[in-house]
Amino acid sequence: MCLIVFAWQQHPTASLLLAANRDEFHERPAAAAHYWEDAPQLLAGRDLQAGGTWLGVSRGGRFAAITNIRDPAAEAGGAPRTRGELTTDFLTATQTPGDYLAEVAGRRNDYQGFNLLVGDRDSLWYLHGNRDEPSAPEPLAPGIYGLSNAALDVPWPKVQRARHRLQDAMAAKQLPDHEVLRTCLNDRSLAAPEALEKQHLSGAMARQLSAQFIVTPRYGTRCCTTLRQHTNGKLEFQEQRFDSRGELQGTEVFALQV
Repeated sequence: MCLIVFAWQQHPTASLLLAANRDEFHERPAAAAHYWEDAPQLLAGRDLQAGGTWLGVSRGGRFAAITNIRDPAAEAGGAPRTRGELTTDFLTATQTPGDYLAEVAGRRNDYQGFNLLVGDRDSLWYLHGNRDEPSAPEPLAPGIYGLSNAALDVPWPKVQRARHRLQDAMAAKQLPDHEVLRTCLNDRSLAAPEALEKQHLSGAMARQLSAQFIVTPRYGTRCCTTLRQHTNGKLEFQEQRFDSRGELQGTEVFALQV
């Protein structure tokens, strides 16, 4: 997962509104969002190579999502455990979000760098799992946030565009539907080189990955997930899947009552 924008406790009838793009190599196998046979309470897509997930929810109202931290040197070094288990473990656990992240923070060096969001109907927590810059888990105050492959709300151009679009959608006072949430992340244009340089990003690859919706033959936006968590307990989950040309291949739609 490489780009997430979300509004936490910003609407009187919805505690969480979220849109998230998962960017990955097209050759890496994955299953569309579904209820898992080995964990029936868990609704998520599944990485068929390592077995975890990038984003999911549970029938009990738990939520988890993860992004990688952009650090090519660290990525080359590897790590003993897959980051996808961090989301899966929370969704199938009973710990509070804060307690779970406190436990994860103590073993963050088992994983390559990550940003982890976990929550339930009452709270939403964040952990920046950078090996070189240890930080403590933090509960998120009500607000509109953007997250990519740096720390929360680091103003990368595509993150800024996503936040501004969601802020505009929230300003309309009507509850944004799933299509509106998807439009927060569907910009395929590349950022200007000077905008990237302000965030210490440069080179052809950085510019290619600066689009909100990435389209290249080998790597790109594989799916877009949108979530609406209503205060009455209704949870709506939609996933759109795309091929290497950026063309829609299918849509999964779920609704559950927490």
